[in-house]
Amino acid sequence: MIIKSQSKIKDNENGLYLVSTPIGNLKDITLRAIETLKKSTYILCEDTRVSRILLNRYEIKSRLISNHKFNESKNLSKIMDLLKSGETISLISDAGTPGISDPGAILLNECVRNNIKITPIPGPSAVAAAVSMSGFSEKFIFYGFLPEKKQALVSVFNKISKFDETCVFFVSSKKVNKIIPELKKIFSGRKIIFCREISKIYEEFIRKNVDDLEIFNKELKGELTIVISEKKNNKNHSQELSESDINIIKKMINKLTIKEITEIISQYNDISKKEIYNYCLKIKKY
Repeated sequence: MIIKSQSKIKDNENGLYLVSTPIGNLKDITLRAIETLKKSTYILCEDTRVSRILLNRYEIKSRLISNHKFNESKNLSKIMDLLKSGETISLISDAGTPGISDPGAILLNECVRNNIKITPIPGPSAVAAAVSMSGFSEKFIFYGFLPEKKQALVSVFNKISKFDETCVFFVSSKKVNKIIPELKKIFSGRKIIFCREISKIYEEFIRKNVDDLEIFNKELKGELTIVISEKKNNKNHSQELSESDINIIKKMINKLTIKEITEIISQYNDISKKEIYNYCLKIKKY
């Protein structure tokens, strides 16, 4: 990574700034984000009531314009006129990075068409936070919010499950129980983490094997970031059992069940469980 010296980073130009805001803990905002919001003439936000909590905390007095998915098209002409006149405008979401499963694409594309300078101000991201603490592969596929209808949901799961990489998506806690049966069918053999209230007081990370998932018997509040592990590498599954593996199996065959032996041996190499299981059956007969 090449990092420019501070003197060469221009934060005083007019245009549109995409400012990342905390996803929970208000202390997670960056100094650069605060400076940018303070110098902005206008701040576009989803819910002015939510944004004022953050802005009041850091004594940011810029004027707010409500800009959410139901009015962003209607606002477009007015905002573009302000940008063309030389105003400095920041776009924020209720939490996290603008444009990531939040409004912003319509305005961004119009700015591109009109050569309006766009500057991202990096910061908090539920996706980055969840993947970083998962322990899964850092190569990941991010979908965003899952569709409502079952047919569409199954279609999405079938598509993203074909990738070898870690999979990440958002879901409302009220709908999480509805997707569990489909998760078990389509992502069998993988691990999963439910990330709830990231960086907040009741932050919680629930780690499970997908095959062991059960319906939650208590309601999980808020939006969940779900991370599913990468596919297990199967490229060496045709590999034969080593002499060492065979000796270990022979020592355990009369002490443990075939299922238990299969689980133990498969943890330490890439041999398929089917091959281990069949070998155990074979020697069990003698």
